[in-house]
Amino acid sequence: MTTALITFLLTSSWRPFVPDSFDRLLPRENTCSVKFDARKAVFGREDVIPLWVADMDFPAPEAVTQALEKRAGHPVYGYTLFPESLYAAIIDWFEIHHGWTIERDWILMAPGVVPSLYAAALAFAEEGEGVIIQPPVYPPFFSAVQKTGRAAIENPLERVDGRYRMNLEHLEACAARDDARVLLLCSPHNPVGRVWSEAELRAVLAIARRHNLMVLADEIHCDLVYPDRPGHHVLARLAGPDDALVTAVAPSKTFNMPGLGLSALVVANESHRKALQTVFDGMHMNQCNPFSIAGFEAGYRNGGAWLEQLMAYLQGNRDFVIDYVQRHLPGIRVTEPEGTYLLWLDCCSLGMTDPELKQFFVHRAGVGMNPGITFGEAGRGFMRMNIGCPRRVLETALEQIRQAMATLPG
Repeated sequence: MTTALITFLLTSSWRPFVPDSFDRLLPRENTCSVKFDARKAVFGREDVIPLWVADMDFPAPEAVTQALEKRAGHPVYGYTLFPESLYAAIIDWFEIHHGWTIERDWILMAPGVVPSLYAAALAFAEEGEGVIIQPPVYPPFFSAVQKTGRAAIENPLERVDGRYRMNLEHLEACAARDDARVLLLCSPHNPVGRVWSEAELRAVLAIARRHNLMVLADEIHCDLVYPDRPGHHVLARLAGPDDALVTAVAPSKTFNMPGLGLSALVVANESHRKALQTVFDGMHMNQCNPFSIAGFEAGYRNGGAWLEQLMAYLQGNRDFVIDYVQRHLPGIRVTEPEGTYLLWLDCCSLGMTDPELKQFFVHRAGVGMNPGITFGEAGRGFMRMNIGCPRRVLETALEQIRQAMATLPG
């Protein structure tokens, strides 16, 4: 640890919260981890500190691991049904943690939130018709539109005083287009970390209502809201009975098990559920492995206390990074997130092109992050940093960035 970093830790107003399970370095190399074992392919070198793809470096809740071990104890891994206890776990979790009452018949199990974006585009828009997205946004929002032959209608977020908001006037104009059929809403938003307010979400619903727009709300990060920020509002709780709405949820981000690949769509309207089911049936995407089911249910049943500790630790990570950047990295500004474990870094003042920016962080700082340009044109000059890792990893990465910036001219 360098003198500069030691001085920072001693003088900073930030104070650590360090449960052992989150601060422990857990080797992930040679586990077929995309985040670690794909570094050579993605960044051109294997030794970058990986702060990119959105999974965390923390062990999942013990209850999840125990459930997987218990299921593995039965040595037959055959075709598997979705048990009623799985649906009950979803219903109970969202009632307790979000005040959202879900009826059993509304739930459609799905192979993941990303496939659900594709399914919504196919189910609710014809080829060539418009699907609205709000960049900068998670790259599969773009590909779900483009690869299904639909037309992307971009409603870029506005950045005001370092904080993002929806351009609702422009969204209204997008929704009024004759070809507009679907809005893909990211809530909380990846990568900018906004947790949309009730007023913003009610405005979205009103616009959709006026223009007969189907809304798919990707709420995969709904549980990852910082304790010192306003809570998440489930869009469906604000909707009326006739609103065209699909809500995509999953425990994968919440409990750090995205590799298990299972999600749920909550759809009150029967005809809309059938339209989505038809898409999944057409691709024979009805089966799921028994481990996904075991992990999914265990997280929602027994992961609440773990999640509370996680968010306290992530809040410490967030505050540490923001404080360090403000003190030692004057060419970078952080968009302070209200939710998710992702930080959106404004690097425009460094005066680099996007390829140069990636090269700088990879080859001079030794840190691998997601280039902002992959989230759309609105991401030019930005980088996305994943802070879901032990704090000492962030300490090292930031110090390497500081040292690399010290070599820049001027």
